[in-house]
Amino acid sequence: MSNQSILEGVQISTNAGVARIHFAHAKQNAFPATLLKDLKEAFESVSKDKKVHVVILQSDPTKAFCAGASLDELLAVKTPEEGKAFFMGFADVINAMRRCPQPIIGRIHGKAVGGGVGLIAACDYALATNHAEVKLSEIAIGIGPFVIAPLLLRKIGTAAMSELSLAAHAWKSADWAHAKGLLSELHSDFDSLEEAVKQNAERISAYIPKAVAELKKALWKGTEDWDNLLEHNAAVSGSLVLSDRTQQTLKQLKSE
Repeated sequence: MSNQSILEGVQISTNAGVARIHFAHAKQNAFPATLLKDLKEAFESVSKDKKVHVVILQSDPTKAFCAGASLDELLAVKTPEEGKAFFMGFADVINAMRRCPQPIIGRIHGKAVGGGVGLIAACDYALATNHAEVKLSEIAIGIGPFVIAPLLLRKIGTAAMSELSLAAHAWKSADWAHAKGLLSELHSDFDSLEEAVKQNAERISAYIPKAVAELKKALWKGTEDWDNLLEHNAAVSGSLVLSDRTQQTLKQLKSE
């Protein structure tokens, strides 16, 4: 696949046991609620497909990997219930990814913010270019990275999670993310990244599916309570987004 834009929305393509889930949005691959719903349903769909042995998650490579939550929709939230419903979109995607019996490979071509970092952490094996960067800006906005916090604690540990979330102003490099375990491999450019993703997917798809599914269960052991945990965390962020200071910060970010 060449480095070109894809249609906005979520699409699934399958070939020889490999499913690619593509997502795209005009605003740096950010997530409005409808796109989150479509992504959740895409993972649920491939989870049921016995012909799929491995899944690749990728976004429009002409933009950031993922800019996180849609600022427009965060500003549109008027009640705690609406706020919880929006953040449940991320919770539902995370839960669909952890329940997916096939391993998920992430193709991380560029910057990821907030929920985008959560998507990387939800992948079982994430490959990136050397110029990929990650940032958790939520605490500076006032909503906190609560829905994705369990993912990051699981993936990179408390110390790295603390550093990433409290340094909310700072981009962390691909080297930092690789050293902390968020990224599995680094590659020099998009073409070499794409080739590595393809090779890894072909290799994994050749393994015995039952054994791979059992391995994934083992890797995600201890997350069985996440349906309730992430719902609780979504309610926390959904309430915080309504504060005057948070709304002012969101308006400022949108105008930049």
